[in-house]
Amino acid sequence: MRLSPLESFEQHTYMNVTASPRKNRIVGIPASRWGHAMTKPLSIALLIGGWFISDVAAADDWSQFRGPNSDNVATQASDMPTTWSESTNVIWKLSTSRTGWSSPIIAGDLAMMTEATSDGTQMYAFAVDLRDGKVRWSRLVFENDKDKLGETHVMNSYASPTPVTDGKHVWVHFGSYGTACLDVETGDEIWRRRDFPCNHFRGPGSSPMLDPAGRLFMNFDGYDFQYVVCLRGSDGSLIWKQNRDVDYGTTDGDVMKAFCTPIAINVDGNTQWISPTSKAVIAYDPNDGAELWRVHYDEFSATGQPFYDGKILYVNTGFGKAKLYAIDPRGSGDVTDTHVRWVAEKGIGSKPSQVFYQGLIYNIHDAGVLSCLDATDGAELWSKRLGGQFSASPLIAGGLLYVFDHDGTGYVIRPGRVCDLVAENPLDNGCMASPAVFDNSLIVRTKTAMYRIGKLPDASSAVELIPGAE
Repeated sequence: MRLSPLESFEQHTYMNVTASPRKNRIVGIPASRWGHAMTKPLSIALLIGGWFISDVAAADDWSQFRGPNSDNVATQASDMPTTWSESTNVIWKLSTSRTGWSSPIIAGDLAMMTEATSDGTQMYAFAVDLRDGKVRWSRLVFENDKDKLGETHVMNSYASPTPVTDGKHVWVHFGSYGTACLDVETGDEIWRRRDFPCNHFRGPGSSPMLDPAGRLFMNFDGYDFQYVVCLRGSDGSLIWKQNRDVDYGTTDGDVMKAFCTPIAINVDGNTQWISPTSKAVIAYDPNDGAELWRVHYDEFSATGQPFYDGKILYVNTGFGKAKLYAIDPRGSGDVTDTHVRWVAEKGIGSKPSQVFYQGLIYNIHDAGVLSCLDATDGAELWSKRLGGQFSASPLIAGGLLYVFDHDGTGYVIRPGRVCDLVAENPLDNGCMASPAVFDNSLIVRTKTAMYRIGKLPDASSAVELIPGAE
């Protein structure tokens, strides 16, 4: 699918931006039915792990892909579950009828996600009350002409990018099919844009990032166009756009596509936006999009999100055989030969992002081998074959490591320099989305349901809650 030329949005910055809610598209259960009120306190801007939590969202909100610090570490969790099944330690279960691999995000007592019909003609956002698992609101955000939709890979969906929230607004993103800002409490639309051309070729995958200044940062790395944009989160207007300037070594657009979610890091008091693509990772100045530095590599279709330990940046290079690069981000220009500290090549997962915790890196290969690397030099300390296929990113919460496979097994491991498998827990279906953490419980999205998993004193049975009429 080749959309309108890229120049169609360079000439103006407000195309398809609307200021009024589209209340005629309310689907499902209206917000007023549940009468919910936010109860968590607001936080001031807080520097954690080299980056800032939003000065609007609560400090313990799971506000974006892989949590508030983009690292998949829940620092405030303390008493997490280790065992569960369909009949034990499930606080609630909500069946879902549409498809979506986007991960749940959390604002207050609400979890929000996106989903789509299997053919991609309708794209939705919905919010669930985390206290009882009931749908608070559901919105049909975009409709598409079936004949103009591009294909998706069997491992992807039309609703794979994860939303981002500041506690008051939620930005939902479906790649080139559209981006919209909604009200967290009601789901009412504030603005929308559908004018960013990109043939994702295998479906959209990159999630948006929001910084404390309210700027929305998005990657568009497609078969035809490759660029990054920065928007004002308040109204969707364009602040800047930068075309990728990468030597892909081919004219085959399949090698140019990528699905990475960017991150922001704080380097010596200055913010860098880190944006991997095929064949390179590039650091941008968030103020004007100027390139700060880059590192080249051989792999393409980068998918895993980078992570940062406060000194070293770690970048997953993608397919065919993924590598993990450790990079000193204090350079300028092409630093491939000067600032790469080590490269790990054995058993690195392509789709799941890695997680850093207490000097160690935990990595799950797509084909089911879990490994632990020493962050100082990338040396493998141990590996264990779990079996199955994996797309969801590993999570650290309450001092435990959680990994979920495609078939429904959730593994619990005690982190450390030796492998300590605590439990294997079955669910009816498996995960493509990465889990979130809420109040010492796991929010898990499988292919067919959403769960809140937590310790129950009486190990009571799960209660299945069916979403409201559509």
